[in-house]
Amino acid sequence: MGVSETNPERTTDTMATTRDKATMPGRGLSRRAFLKTSASTIALLSAAQMQFPGGAFAQTAGPEVTKATLGYIALMDASALVIAKEKGLFAKHGMPDVDVAKQASWGATRDNLVLGSESNGIDGAHILTPMPYLISTGKVTQNNVPTPMYLLARLNLDAQAISVAQEYKDLKVTNDASPLKAAFAKKIADGKKVNVAMTFPGGTHDLWLRYWLAAGGIDPDKDVATIVVPPPQMVANMKVGNMDAFCVGEPWNEQLVNQGIGFTACTTGEIWSKHPEKALGMRAAWVDKNPKAAQAILMAVMEAQMWCEKMENKDELAAIVGKRQWFNVPVPDIIGRLKGDINYGNGRIAKGTKEYMKFWSEHASYPFKSHDAWFVTEDIRWGKFEPATDVKALVNKVNREDLWRTSAKTLGVAAADIPPTSSRGKETFFDGKVFDPENPAAYLKSLAIKRAEIG
Repeated sequence: MGVSETNPERTTDTMATTRDKATMPGRGLSRRAFLKTSASTIALLSAAQMQFPGGAFAQTAGPEVTKATLGYIALMDASALVIAKEKGLFAKHGMPDVDVAKQASWGATRDNLVLGSESNGIDGAHILTPMPYLISTGKVTQNNVPTPMYLLARLNLDAQAISVAQEYKDLKVTNDASPLKAAFAKKIADGKKVNVAMTFPGGTHDLWLRYWLAAGGIDPDKDVATIVVPPPQMVANMKVGNMDAFCVGEPWNEQLVNQGIGFTACTTGEIWSKHPEKALGMRAAWVDKNPKAAQAILMAVMEAQMWCEKMENKDELAAIVGKRQWFNVPVPDIIGRLKGDINYGNGRIAKGTKEYMKFWSEHASYPFKSHDAWFVTEDIRWGKFEPATDVKALVNKVNREDLWRTSAKTLGVAAADIPPTSSRGKETFFDGKVFDPENPAAYLKSLAIKRAEIG
């Protein structure tokens, strides 16, 4: 059984955003108010300059444009975009008119990227790492028409989670999902549905959930129904009994526990330690047309990641992103896991863990090509890409780690924070499986549950 995932959330959700509109003198703004507004802007930029010295384009020609529209979903790994806007970092790097626009779902993000800002869409986004690959190849777009994308940076490592409904609370469910196999089978035998939810077919949450289920002997296509739910709607859907398990980023797992609706089986860092998660993706055409502007955006985001990483900034970070105009989430639903304190909701409590979100440490911002190779390989595993896909060629086409390196050097990033190569090497998962980016086929052959036929 199972809900088909070949239709990747083909919705045309409208952007849930309010765009900032600059009011100019002569258009209803008094001279006094204009001067006051100008003074406030100068003060903001001066503060940003003091906190983040070294503007990129102080001595050279500035960006080709001053505006871009970047989408985001209400998830903690969008924090760098929010902070870059709130702290004046886009403006510092010559992009004062960057709009950070809330999206209703990952399907809406995709649709708006296809449109581009010239057609009232967006130029780039906080995005699930596999999506630039799926969009670039037309695997998830209307009529399968490709929209070339570039992946400019990783936004974070770790800090997603898999949560399970309260009815399974007495089972010893951790990163080992096998105790659910018999429980799910019994529920189905009783004539009921078993739904597991993720946020976008072929995206990171889909892949973490599938890996976890398959490692526990549960086929995510045959033993359960896999459904798509936007991140901010996960808790409400589990509350009314629409799902048995889900995978999503924070703050939604912590909110679920705080409301007593379900529990966290494991964090995704317990499946793959220091795993890549979201990315900064942009339309290739926009980057090619505006290379200096793209670099300015990238540097602003990188500086914001450095700020977000500092433990002394976590309380302020939670307060900022929790605001109504950003995530609209109470700080208590954010702050615990942001600092690595995890209440799993089933009696397990862990304080001061390493499972907090990494924004900059552990080379979190650098987009390793070897990591993108894993995502493409997993999407081959589950039938999103053909088995004959040239993984390395596709990654080389989409991944622009070269732009990241240029930006890092311009920012004066320490050599120790710039990886020597674009590969982090072999990766080992909690169940002992090893992914060698130089031999994806061997990894695929080692997996018992998959859709791909590997010769």
